[in-house]
Amino acid sequence: MKKLRKPVYACAGYNTVSFGSGRREFHPKKPRPGLEHYITEAGKGVIEQINDANNIDEGIIGNFMAARFNKQGNLAAMIPMIHPSLEYKPCTRVEGACGSGGLSLYTAVKSVLSDVSDAVLSIGVEVQNTVKAIYGADILAGAGHYLTERKEGHAYFFPAKFSDRAGACYEKFGYDGVRKGMAHWYANAINNARKNPKAQEYHNSFEDLVAVGMTPPNPKAFCQHINVFDCSKVSDGASALIFASEEGLEKIGVDKKDAAEVVGWGQSQADISKKPEDLTRLTTTRSAVKKAYEMSGIGPKDLGVLEVHDCFTIGGLLHLEATGVVGYGEAAGFVAEGKAAIDGEMPTNVTGGLVGFGHYTGGTGVRQAVDLVHQFTGKAGDCQVDVKSDRPYGMLISMGGNDRTVTCMVFKKTA
Repeated sequence: MKKLRKPVYACAGYNTVSFGSGRREFHPKKPRPGLEHYITEAGKGVIEQINDANNIDEGIIGNFMAARFNKQGNLAAMIPMIHPSLEYKPCTRVEGACGSGGLSLYTAVKSVLSDVSDAVLSIGVEVQNTVKAIYGADILAGAGHYLTERKEGHAYFFPAKFSDRAGACYEKFGYDGVRKGMAHWYANAINNARKNPKAQEYHNSFEDLVAVGMTPPNPKAFCQHINVFDCSKVSDGASALIFASEEGLEKIGVDKKDAAEVVGWGQSQADISKKPEDLTRLTTTRSAVKKAYEMSGIGPKDLGVLEVHDCFTIGGLLHLEATGVVGYGEAAGFVAEGKAAIDGEMPTNVTGGLVGFGHYTGGTGVRQAVDLVHQFTGKAGDCQVDVKSDRPYGMLISMGGNDRTVTCMVFKKTA
């Protein structure tokens, strides 16, 4: 795997509130903000942290299903709404299902490396609370192979796919241990979200979170092997940040100490028309992680913080194993022992992850990058972890579909 030809930095990150059920201010029957609001809020949140929006050379926006959720395509043309200086700047929309945000990051970094741009605005957005959950589940089923899978698929298509993964893990590793690990993943997610005012589960007031996580699945109402608390929520929101070269940082007036360096990535694609070869492993994710390690020249022991794509609690466990931080079948025990907690051996999803923060699908990958940049620049508030000097790296995994489109990126603390 080739090394980066020059330094690339991420900075000026901004997240909107992850809006949806669970937020006290959310009301399903009242008007809510649309795409325009979230794109402009996130973009302006970035611009306020730099010296001049004219110094942004390009814009990339990640989104999955605006054409169906919002009846809106051509999202690249929404970037100029953010600021007059972005009018006529080159802008691109990218899509890779729930991993669209990760592709926004990947595309922005490549543009900087190609010397086409010195400062690129990367955005991710999704507004999904426009339809009932059952219809939304059908829209999101487009992340799988609709032609061969949808007709016989569960009404809740993707929950059912990860329910199948949970069932396979129960059979392979034992129900009690895996179920306990999933419940503790949920508890960690909510505890972390309660520290993050922008998280969708910030107001969650359940007392015994592990007991809630252990709620038995109800196949008649939902899925066979997971409950509703194992799932990330339907969310509206956006995230944005800037990727820049050293020259780009100077142009936008950001010091290196206020940025994180991108030191490696991996981007892997699997055939969407084929079923996963092993439901107890995320093989495409593992491929992307391997590439990221090779490019950055580090390994699992060098990581100080993780952001993984826990669209479901079982997915969080499988992603943790895909990073190599724990071995095959060991994630459930690792999490149940508190080792993935914010003060644990490997702090993971410390702002809440998809289960706790929320999952505005096309924007989640960008949100993960923003949160890592905040960690490395000391701006994570109550979610801040103590990043050790001997483990100054953070990794994110942005996954689209059932382990079909995966972007993994490694960041390094600069100061």
